[in-house]
Amino acid sequence: MAQIRQKIDVKSVDKLARILGAFDENLNFLSAQLSLVAYVEGVKIILEGEEKNVELGLDVLSALLKLEPDVVIDESKITYCIELAKEGRIGEIALLSGGVVAITAKGKQIKCKTIGQKQYVEAIKKDTVVFGVGPAGTGKTYLAVCMAVSAFKAKQAEKIILTRPAVEAGEKLGFLPGDLQEKVDPYLRPLYDALQELLGIETYVKLMERGSIEVAPLAYMRGRTLSNAFIILDEAQNTTKEQMKMFLTRMGEGSKMVVTGDVTQMDLPEGKESGLIHATKILDGVEGVSVCKLTAKDVVRHPLVMRIIRAYEKDEEGKQVKKQSQSQNKSKEKPRQKRQIEK
Repeated sequence: MAQIRQKIDVKSVDKLARILGAFDENLNFLSAQLSLVAYVEGVKIILEGEEKNVELGLDVLSALLKLEPDVVIDESKITYCIELAKEGRIGEIALLSGGVVAITAKGKQIKCKTIGQKQYVEAIKKDTVVFGVGPAGTGKTYLAVCMAVSAFKAKQAEKIILTRPAVEAGEKLGFLPGDLQEKVDPYLRPLYDALQELLGIETYVKLMERGSIEVAPLAYMRGRTLSNAFIILDEAQNTTKEQMKMFLTRMGEGSKMVVTGDVTQMDLPEGKESGLIHATKILDGVEGVSVCKLTAKDVVRHPLVMRIIRAYEKDEEGKQVKKQSQSQNKSKEKPRQKRQIEK
């Protein structure tokens, strides 16, 4: 493969410093990921290496330069841009410009960090029922809570209802003190934390006391009609088909539902089909319903989380291939055995 040398003119010392990162850690990370030699001449970044990798590097640097000044450039952002560049989708990075999803109690702006997150948020704005399915760290629950708080502040919803199925994940709920609400409170902690960050503890407590915010186990939804509310069902992979149907049919006039879950982390008894998997199969394409599938590329936690998820996906793919191979071998053996018996 031919070796080439290309440069990109950053044109600004401030922009250059932002791209390079502390002690050039961003540039060093980019060059290591793409097997390039990278260095700086004035306000220009020079890339040397195989033509394909240099072109990818230039695409990534160009995309990073177009990001708004308040967007943090780090390993996870660079990794994400490399993924998009390899897929020929680097131009989509422009979709992340602007668009504040919510503002925390301390004034921090919450924005989408990936294309998948952006599409997920747009679906919530547009459709009445949205399924957000994806691995841990993709922000599916947090963004849903952000959208709920934004809708409540804009008076588009009179109430926020957050719920989870009370499924034991290795721990025994019976040994925890209190009633069902108190037993599942530890499992609802991520929802409490998100609400407190967005609203502030004082406002959050007042709204809870007034009943404007309700955080409850899924069992408490049965028999109710939930009108003029923004309703979030979290950890939906742990619902049965019957529970999911019960939940979806609670929706009343003026309500919006967001259902989130990770189908790789199910705690249902063996043999029980997940209500989330079933619902996304039969409802995908139904008017007013969106199914948004987030992937490892949408992970916004530590970059290592993305690599861990990919390792598990690769392991699962390997198991599936092995099962298929064993199944094919068995089907080939059966006719031979039959012929031997006939002889």
